[in-house]
Amino acid sequence: MHIARNYGWILVGLLAACSKSDSTDDETGNWVEVSEMSGKPRSEAVAFTIGDTAYIGTGYDGEKYLRDFWKYTPSRGWSQINDLPEQAPVRSSATAFVINNVAYVGTGFDGLNRLNDLWAYSPATGNWAPKAPLAGPNPAISLARRDAVGFALKGMGYIATGNDGGALKDVWQYDPVKDEWNERQSFGGSKRTEAVAFVIADKAYIVTGTNNAEYKTDFYVYDADEDNWTPKRQIANLSDEDYDNDYDIVRSNAVAFVMNNKGYVATGSKGGLSAHTWEYDPVADLWTKRRDFEGVARTGACAFTLGGKGYVLAGRTSSLPLDDIYRFEPDQEYNEND
Repeated sequence: MHIARNYGWILVGLLAACSKSDSTDDETGNWVEVSEMSGKPRSEAVAFTIGDTAYIGTGYDGEKYLRDFWKYTPSRGWSQINDLPEQAPVRSSATAFVINNVAYVGTGFDGLNRLNDLWAYSPATGNWAPKAPLAGPNPAISLARRDAVGFALKGMGYIATGNDGGALKDVWQYDPVKDEWNERQSFGGSKRTEAVAFVIADKAYIVTGTNNAEYKTDFYVYDADEDNWTPKRQIANLSDEDYDNDYDIVRSNAVAFVMNNKGYVATGSKGGLSAHTWEYDPVADLWTKRRDFEGVARTGACAFTLGGKGYVLAGRTSSLPLDDIYRFEPDQEYNEND
């Protein structure tokens, strides 16, 4: 997810970024431009929420890899918090999860190396502390990676999939009490990098991503109690039924967030940059097209849920890093003036 890769699709991406949204009037939802984040524009950053505050940090600004962090609340705006410590590498393409109001940030890419370290941030103290790096029982086997997904379930953190030079499907569970990692059941679908994950009702979902230059269509849910992965309906028009005829969900380097027990996937790329937004209903196991993201189409963005609302921010269009923020109102009528 960092900038140093072959952008054979730059021209296509620029055209997609500058095109008018092709959403139709019957697609509900409205994107509201909120503000610009403080700090440098960036892509491949990491974001998380603790209580009523969202946090964003690290990433790539087009020239440098970053270690700074910022916090945001709608009522107070932006302010800077402590950077990752100097002994922590700068990075992009990291992952994060939150357990008991403590955020854990780890893995990623520092411009030369994939990383396996883990750092814990406590808002109560404002400090970062080193934690056990991502490692298995054999220290000779490196688990360093970038472009992984992270999530928390029932007091445990998880890092899954990603890229260590090739796409991965392994799943590792972090125990914050013991400060140790344990391998869990591998992801049920194909290996992948640049996927997204979201959690609804104590179940984790992983979808999208790529491997071997192919965009992945499979979709799985994880039950931590049973330590197993269950397939859900695929995200492309691959069935003989009508429900998936208009599916255009497949992509990589997208964002995901959750509102009202529904998952949302937005932005990303599939040949060109995407602005399409899709809503997932876990009860029906169906996706519904929502209003296209109304900012510049982008990849490498990040997202969080705050106050029951989903936010998408930062990212890049081709090689231009961004710092704007949009809030999604899924049941609001489209307003082209906000």
